[in-house]
Amino acid sequence: MTPGEVDTEERTVRPRVAGEREQEILDAALTVLADVGYDRLTMDAVAVAARASKATLYRRWAAKPELVIEALLSQKATPEPVDTGSLRGDLLAMFCTPGGLTDSRQAAVMSSVITAIGRDPEFAAAFRRDFVGPKADLVVRVFRRAQHRGELHPDADVDLLATALPGIVLHRRFFLGEKPDEALVTQVLDHLVLPAATHGPVTHATATTEPKDTP
Repeated sequence: MTPGEVDTEERTVRPRVAGEREQEILDAALTVLADVGYDRLTMDAVAVAARASKATLYRRWAAKPELVIEALLSQKATPEPVDTGSLRGDLLAMFCTPGGLTDSRQAAVMSSVITAIGRDPEFAAAFRRDFVGPKADLVVRVFRRAQHRGELHPDADVDLLATALPGIVLHRRFFLGEKPDEALVTQVLDHLVLPAATHGPVTHATATTEPKDTP
C-alpha cells in the first residue's frame, strides 16, 4: 500500500456523530419538524438549523424517517410510571407534564407528523413501533396496576381504556381545535374514563320488548 492509498483510506473513515453534538442535531430536527412539518422537512434544512454539513447527518442517519423517529425518541426516555396510589393521580401525572398531552411543543410536533403517517408507510411503521408503542405499553401498565389495586371493574377492558384518554384529547385538539390543558384532561378522566373503568361494560338483555304505544 502506498502512502497515498493510506491517506485516502484515512480520509474516508470519519468519526460518527455522538454525544452532545448528536443531541444538538436531533433538537434541530425537532425544531424544523415543528416549524414546517414532516413533508417539508429535509436533511438540508436540519443541517442548516444544526450548523452541520449534510454529510455529517448522512453518516449517522440514512434517511429522513430514521432521523425524525430518533429525534422524537430523544425528547424524553420512556420513564417508569409514577405511582401516586390512584389511577386518577397516575394518569394526571403522566399526561399533564412536559411531553404529555398538555405540552404545546409536543402537540406541535405531533400535528406535524399526522400527514406523514398516512403518506409514508416506512415512517408510519417506525413511528407506531418505536414512538407510540412504548408509550401505549406504559399506559396499559398503569391501568393493570390499578386493576391489581381493585380500582377497576373486573370486566373492564384495560387495553381499550388505555387508549381512551389520549384518543379523546387528541381528537378534540386536531378535529375540534381545542387546546388541551389540565382542565380538559381532568374532565375527560372524571366524566368518561374513570366511570367506564370502575363501572365496567354495559350489559344488554338478550330479549327486547317493543315499546308500548302511548295514547
